[in-house]
Amino acid sequence: MMGPIDVLVVDDEPLARRRLIRHLQRLDWVGAVAEAATVQQALARLAEFDARIVLLDIQMPGGNGFDLVPQLPTPAPAVVFVTAFDDQARRAFDAHAIDYVTKPIDPGRLHLALERARQAVLSQGRQDRIAELEEVIASLRSAAAAAAHRHAGTSDLWVKSGHNYLRIPCSSITHIQAERDYARIHADGRDYLHGESLSDLERSLPGGEFMRIHRSTLVRLGAISHVSVGRYSSLSVVFPGGKTAKVGRTYAADVRARLMQPAL
Repeated sequence: MMGPIDVLVVDDEPLARRRLIRHLQRLDWVGAVAEAATVQQALARLAEFDARIVLLDIQMPGGNGFDLVPQLPTPAPAVVFVTAFDDQARRAFDAHAIDYVTKPIDPGRLHLALERARQAVLSQGRQDRIAELEEVIASLRSAAAAAAHRHAGTSDLWVKSGHNYLRIPCSSITHIQAERDYARIHADGRDYLHGESLSDLERSLPGGEFMRIHRSTLVRLGAISHVSVGRYSSLSVVFPGGKTAKVGRTYAADVRARLMQPAL
């Protein structure tokens, strides 16, 4: 069963934000609530706050709500537009919004929109769990064949670059991110698109040297400079030079256990 759902309210009017937050605080399924007044602030909040629902205004200083939608993290939160504009609904639904609520806000209409967003999040959560189970099953099915390979470990990866193949020592890798059916390898300040999925690649990497910190991210433990704790206890791993990778909520406990326990 999914726990409380965190929500981000994005509106440049403080009074409008307060009204929305008051309504959210009456709902027992809502967890933490963050707020932002601009698109830039919203992106900063989303980098440290795992909002699964975003209540989004359209007209704001420095950019509108439609500018934010393509920059949302993956998997994208459920978006409900809450705006004084009554002529942008088609565009909102083209942007895959869950609902569109016009101001002045009718509490019953807002409640209905939030319930639709909650159901969308629950549905996505079920899909994520199914995908995770499928990954586990695939891993178990190949475990016997891959065990010896994992024990020995792969010290190098060969990656196609143009007409050539480059050898990338695993010791030079900082992290690897899923990119559809491929994996993007970050090593020595550069990145390379590799023709294997993240799950397949994970099974061939040296055992114990790499760790999954997000559904779409593997990190090399030896490349981590430190773990950063953000607002709402969100975690990010930091590499030398300042580059970061966000820790997914379902992986946070494992990261805390393996990387943040004091030495005895």
